[in-house]
Amino acid sequence: MSIVVENVRSAFNVGAILRTADALRAAHVYLTGYSPDGDHRGVHKAALGAQETVPWSRVPDAAGLIQSLRNSGHTLAAVEITDTPTQPGDLTLARFPLVLVVGNEVHGVSVQALSLCDIAIEVPQYGAKHSLNVSVALGIVGYDVVRRWHKLNPSA
Repeated sequence: MSIVVENVRSAFNVGAILRTADALRAAHVYLTGYSPDGDHRGVHKAALGAQETVPWSRVPDAAGLIQSLRNSGHTLAAVEITDTPTQPGDLTLARFPLVLVVGNEVHGVSVQALSLCDIAIEVPQYGAKHSLNVSVALGIVGYDVVRRWHKLNPSA
């Protein structure tokens, strides 16, 4: 699993995403748009060294990256509330390798990036607010996806 981080403005959120990516053993984190990169002081503070253990790169154009990843055989999954969400438990082996796409703290995954994703995975929410911090949402979905991968692939 890899992660595309699209226009996440907070260096602290990017650092938390890198820490989560390390815990998930993500293959790569792509920092796109105006997301701060792994060399940013605030990212270092929140990442607690994960910027050194998780491969990451800066890619200016999220849409181009998403299309390139799709062309190389990856399934792109937006972590976003949509009308037609896919549950992690419904993922089949054909959906792997999988790339999770997370977006801006206020606006979420952009309309353009969302239109290029194959599926959307959302976190069920039962309270009055239907919003989670981007790094928290990634952690919840990421662990569900990893559990599903190990269930489908017990020897992995």
